[in-house]
Amino acid sequence: MIAAQILPTPVGPLALLSREGTLVAAGFTADPTEMFVRLTPALQAEGLEVGADLGAASEAVRAYLDGDLAALDAVPVSQPGTPTRRRLHEALREVKPGTTVSYAELAERAGLPRTAARAAGSACSQNLIASFVPCHRVLPSGGGYGGYYYGVPVKEWLLAHESGQIINAL
Repeated sequence: MIAAQILPTPVGPLALLSREGTLVAAGFTADPTEMFVRLTPALQAEGLEVGADLGAASEAVRAYLDGDLAALDAVPVSQPGTPTRRRLHEALREVKPGTTVSYAELAERAGLPRTAARAAGSACSQNLIASFVPCHRVLPSGGGYGGYYYGVPVKEWLLAHESGQIINAL
């Protein structure tokens, strides 16, 4: 069974989906089924139970919002993908709060210097575990914020929070 919990954040509800203590999805939505339908058919076959207390994952979100920006790093995550996509997601988890990288730099950090920035962008757009796999820390090399699955205002808020421009998030 996939367990889901919805947590309030300053930029809207955050749905967390977990399987046996490992996050399989997280997204800024009040409807966890929006995330559930993006899971693999095998995980969807397990069903969804909304309202569970996810313990460590929800505690990590609260700590992050309270200013412990590294709190999300300790939460185990798992999502499908090719070996290249998994390397890019691992590299994303190593981008520290308060810093950003370009798509090309992300590919380089993943040990994939020949991978086009497009592949890094694709890995970000297919990321099922927002904030825990921090694709919001990737910016286009040409400037601006680029896109974000949950909207640029959410991305802007996350970056401002991590750079210390927002105090006492909740």
